[in-house]
Amino acid sequence: MGAGLSIALFGAIAATPLPAATPAIAAQNPRPAIELVRTAAANECAAANDAAAKHMFRSRKQTLQGSQTRLYVETREAMAGLTIAYNDQPLTPQQMQAEQSRLAGLVGDPEQLRHKHSQEQETEERTLRILKALPDAFLYEYDNAGNDRKDQGPWVRLKFRPNPEYHPPSRVEQILTGMQGFLVIDRTAGRIATIDGTLFRQVGFGWGILGYLDKGGHFLVEQREAGDGTWQISRMSLSLNGKILLFKNVVIQSDEVFSDFRVVPAGTTFAQGVAMLKAQDLAQVRSDGVRTDGSSH
Repeated sequence: MGAGLSIALFGAIAATPLPAATPAIAAQNPRPAIELVRTAAANECAAANDAAAKHMFRSRKQTLQGSQTRLYVETREAMAGLTIAYNDQPLTPQQMQAEQSRLAGLVGDPEQLRHKHSQEQETEERTLRILKALPDAFLYEYDNAGNDRKDQGPWVRLKFRPNPEYHPPSRVEQILTGMQGFLVIDRTAGRIATIDGTLFRQVGFGWGILGYLDKGGHFLVEQREAGDGTWQISRMSLSLNGKILLFKNVVIQSDEVFSDFRVVPAGTTFAQGVAMLKAQDLAQVRSDGVRTDGSSH
């Protein structure tokens, strides 16, 4: 899904000083924490560069205003998305018509579609800038409390805190200097299963605009194997407060779950993706015995 947890590894990070692990934990986890991060990061980068892997999937996003359920299809041109429910209720005919018109407008307007693609690329590039910085931006150590479960299997939990020697190359990466938390790495797959971070102080950010995020902000991103050999984001939870341009309040409270991943052809066009979304929505309506106007068959 997009870049997933696409983490590229650049620079020499093997010499990053790390706190010494206790003898018991060191014996249980013989590999230095940074080596696990390096391996997983390289695998995330390779997965991000695999443009052939495209999927259809479902998401349910819960915010302070309610929930929204959507279907998505990754296409070669841009991500196609269709809202199918609000607060777990089917769309009204008016809402469905608005969705159909929005998608038709994108299909019929190459310039608008190119703009959408450009925005998605910019968002992905900003996200990748942060993810690429993770190995250099933090110091890692095994989490004693998180690694003593008998059922943890191949997963290992690493605590991270800011590396005082790291200097953000731009405002985009500046958020990392005020963040601490943990990673969960699947040692067998060599992939990052969880990134959980908390802001322990106010930090500035630059996502095309200037602003800051308050102390106490939290984010959680989880990914899992999707059943076809690829790893996809399964959950994203955000709780952030701050200001944009120093005067407009920012309040982000959301918890989004992604599911029902299925492979689609790599060459799928946006128009074909829209047709897939409509067909899937109709199949779901027939399966549930509910029309889009909310009435039963």
